[in-house]
Amino acid sequence: MSRRIVIVTAVHAPSAGFLPEAYKSLCEQELPRGWEWHWVIQEDGTTDGVRPYVPDDGRVTFRQGRPGGPGVARTIALAHVEGEYVKILDADDQLAPGALARDLAALEGDFGIGWATSRVLDLMPDGSTVGFAGEPADGPIERGTVLDYWKANDFRAQVHPATLFVRRDLLLALGGWMALPASEDTGLLLALNAVVRGWFSQEVGLFYRKWDGQMTGQAAHADSAERDARMAVVEARARTLADLQWRHPRHPVTD
Repeated sequence: MSRRIVIVTAVHAPSAGFLPEAYKSLCEQELPRGWEWHWVIQEDGTTDGVRPYVPDDGRVTFRQGRPGGPGVARTIALAHVEGEYVKILDADDQLAPGALARDLAALEGDFGIGWATSRVLDLMPDGSTVGFAGEPADGPIERGTVLDYWKANDFRAQVHPATLFVRRDLLLALGGWMALPASEDTGLLLALNAVVRGWFSQEVGLFYRKWDGQMTGQAAHADSAERDARMAVVEARARTLADLQWRHPRHPVTD
């Protein structure tokens, strides 16, 4: 019986038109023998605007639910399919060739690593790509280092949460994504980094689409009062987990 990677995508109607490109990038992934992926597309709402873009593929599950934001959609999607690992793929993004195999190799090769991230390129409307500065070296990411960098660099992490690949049981133990209107993925990333080592791949793993309708580009996302509140609770959660010296019993942590 094949072992499984669950691909989780939260989607709302404005971004549904990008799903075929995300699907194409997923179909181009090559996995080791004995592994398969299953894609769970969870609409954040119950409109008629998403289903027409969902691929007709037995490896794809489409669900809908009352709107609660992308973190809620991703978390409830975990109820619909089982697998040993969970990979995030936003509806408007695309996986780079080999991304899944590299993530899998990192975690299968070291049980003390609980999650993996990779290099990202912004995919601009004209088709060009733009890279980031400040990414870490290829290899392990020690506990607490993402939080330290994030705090020192205006709440911007050196690794991108949209590239996250994580052990499913670890993800569930931390409660999934934070119940926030935004930054829910950063909150999860910092929580993971507080309790277990991660991995970063310098090879490009994701093309992060930039377009006018994306939620992170809206004015509400930059509201200073809400942003300060989000950052405060994200930091408090990560520091509390570190102070409690929380340990997942199946994933020993070495310092």
